[in-house]
Amino acid sequence: MIRAATVHDVPEIRAMIGELAAYHRSAEEVRATEEQLHEALFGAHPAAYALIAQDDGTAETVGFALWFPSFSTWTGTRGVHLEDLYVRPQARGGGHGKALLAALAAVCDRNGWERFEWCVLEWNEPTIAFYKSIGAQIVDDWRVCHLTGTPLAELAAQAAPVG
Repeated sequence: MIRAATVHDVPEIRAMIGELAAYHRSAEEVRATEEQLHEALFGAHPAAYALIAQDDGTAETVGFALWFPSFSTWTGTRGVHLEDLYVRPQARGGGHGKALLAALAAVCDRNGWERFEWCVLEWNEPTIAFYKSIGAQIVDDWRVCHLTGTPLAELAAQAAPVG
């Protein structure tokens, strides 16, 4: 079963973010707290949304998808940017990941949004194969850019006032 996350899911979402980071070999980089996630997902001005995958038999939480609306200047419409998709190892192969992706595709379809996008690490061959199996195109000629920490602060310090 796929359902919208509730405030009661925040601790489980935070735990799965840690599990996902460990899988991506980056556990030490996770700093998000439950309080930050609560505000981001359920505050006055949500920054993101989450779906929860539950096992149909046990109702155990087995995965999540965290997403936010994007905008394409090329299509002139919003879209979905999938920030994180995670299915716990014991539940993989059970259709939960595909169900989460289908639910997000339905968000696009229902709203007339024309783009659903996400990133995948190039070493993550099983996940890449899964994405290709559902028809996703892997865009090889684009690279994701991140600016964080000191470089972000240094560039921000160079900004002229915005009037």
